[in-house]
This record gives sequence, structure tokens and C-alpha cells, in this order.
Amino acid sequence: MILYAAADLVWATRIKSLADDMGVPCRPARNEKMLRDRLADSDVRTVLLDLDAPDQARELLGVLRGPDAGDRERAVKIIAWGPHVAVDLLAETREAGADEVMTRGAFANALPTILAKSAGA
Repeated sequence: MILYAAADLVWATRIKSLADDMGVPCRPARNEKMLRDRLADSDVRTVLLDLDAPDQARELLGVLRGPDAGDRERAVKIIAWGPHVAVDLLAETREAGADEVMTRGAFANALPTILAKSAGA
């Protein structure tokens, strides 16, 4: 299962549509409760975080990499993306424990590969 937290409907639709086309299970996790619920009922492998919603991204990153995170949370791969001009935010996200941090353009180009790898294909 892949979870995503997208800042807008365009990214949410793009991720979900491509995942559906590829046959990859993919669901939204827009807040801490949704993330915890999904972690409890699914085998979550990857979480995609849109840094255009930095507070949301920090909240979810805190669940997965914060001091109270357990083995299950820490096992989830985190891929974050954001504007190339948000250098400090990209660096902050990397330091907070995201496994991969990339610019929006790099993420858009890599999305099919990200979904395939996250699904184990």
C-alpha cells in the first residue's frame, strides 16, 4: 500500500490515477489520524509527502520518524517532493528523516518508477 498527502487535487488525482492504472493500491492520508488508521489496517510501504503543504508534511513525518515512532512507522519509506526554490524546506525534510527528497519536476518524472518500486514490481 502506498499513501499520499498531496497539497492539491491536481497532485492527488495524478498520483491516484497513475496508481490505479498500474494496479498499485494507493490511498490518501491527509492527517495524523488518517495515517495512523492506514498504518493499523494496511501493509504500508511508502508515504508520498507534498511539501507544498509543509505543516501537513511535518505532521506526518513526525508520526513516521518522530521520537514516538515504532518499528512499523520507521519501516515505511518516505518520499517527499516540493518546489525547487524551497531549498531550506527540502533540506529540513531530509534532516527530519525522509528517505528521498526531490523537486516537483523530478518527482513528476519519477512517479511511475516510484509507484512500481513501492509496489514491489
